[in-house]
Amino acid sequence: MLIVTGTPRSGTSMWMQILVAAGFEAIGEAFPGDWRALLASANPDGYWESQLLGGVYYRTNPHPLTGAFLFPEQTTFHAVKILVPGLVRSDLAYIDRVVGTVREWRQFAASRTRLRELYREQFGLEPHEQLLRHELPPALEWWVDNFALLRDVATRRYAAHVCSYQSLLEDPAKAIAEVLRWLGRGDEARAVAVVRPERQTQRASAPTPEDLQVDAADIEVFDELYDHIHRGRALSAAFLAKLNDTDARLRPRLLAHEAQARVAAAEAMLEEVESPKTP
Repeated sequence: MLIVTGTPRSGTSMWMQILVAAGFEAIGEAFPGDWRALLASANPDGYWESQLLGGVYYRTNPHPLTGAFLFPEQTTFHAVKILVPGLVRSDLAYIDRVVGTVREWRQFAASRTRLRELYREQFGLEPHEQLLRHELPPALEWWVDNFALLRDVATRRYAAHVCSYQSLLEDPAKAIAEVLRWLGRGDEARAVAVVRPERQTQRASAPTPEDLQVDAADIEVFDELYDHIHRGRALSAAFLAKLNDTDARLRPRLLAHEAQARVAAAEAMLEEVESPKTP
C-alpha cells in the first residue's frame, strides 16, 4: 500500500486528496458516514479515512464485518490514510511506500485543540486508543507520534518520504513533483490543482499555557526536529542521540498519563455499572 501518515491535523487529508487527484485509487471516503455534517468546517475538502486508519493488521484485515481480505499484491498502489500509531502496528507486507507529513508543533497544538472542541472522538481508532490519547497535551502528542514515525522507519527500513506540511503549502509544485517522481507515476498538474493554502485556518502563534506542558529544553528539540524535516536535512548521529535522550526524559510523563487514563476508564466503567443510565 501507499500509506499517508502523520499526526491528526498534519496534512494527511490533503496528501490523500493530492494522490487521488494524481490518479491513485484510494481506500476510504472523503466524508465517511455523517462526517460532512460534523466536521466539514474543520476540513471542507474531506478526510479520506477508512477502517484502516488504525492500521492494517489482524483486527482490521480481514474486515471485521464483511470478512473481505486485502492481499498485499492487490494493493501496492492503493493510497490509504493511516495515522502513526496504526502505521507502527501495520503488517510490514502491506507497507510499500510511506508519505509522512509533519506540522509545526505550535500550529498542530492549536489545530488539534480546535478539532477536539468540534468533536471529541477520533473515528477509526480503537476505543482504548481514544481513551489513552484523548487528553494527552497536544505538544506531547506531536512528540509521541513523530518520534514513533522516525523510529519505525529506522527500525523496519521501509521506503518513506517525510516532509513538512508547510513546505507543501509554500511550494506545492515542488513538494508534489518530488513525491510523484519518487513513486514513479501520477498526474502532477491535477495533483497540484487541489492544494489550497487558503484552507489553512491555524497559523504559528505564541505558545499557549496548554502548549507549554514541556520545558524549554524539550521545546528546543521540538523546534530543531521540525527544522530538520522542513528543510530536508539529514539526521546526524549526534542529533538522533539527542532525540533519544528527549524521549527518555519525556517517557515517564507519558506512562503516567497512560496509567491515569486507565484508572479513569476503570472508574467510569464501575460508575456506569453501579448507576446505569435510564433509557
